[in-house]
Amino acid sequence: MLSTSDNPFNPWTEFDQWRTWDEQAEYHTLSYLARITRSSHELSELDESQAIDIAIQEILDENITGMYVRIPMPAELVAA
Repeated sequence: MLSTSDNPFNPWTEFDQWRTWDEQAEYHTLSYLARITRSSHELSELDESQAIDIAIQEILDENITGMYVRIPMPAELVAA
């Protein structure tokens, strides 16, 4: 998941709080990610996931201020 370095919430486990904080800070990270993602309704779930991952990497590559960070999936969710 993509987040900002100053957001105190984990988007994997505290999504509602994370999103509220993000929008109150006027970052609108989800909207930004949606604008960058090259997507289509015709993509498979795997291809859609890959498109999002590519968009996250593009944002991180252009992230000269260090504002954006990738939040890995917590181990307890990987095993689920």
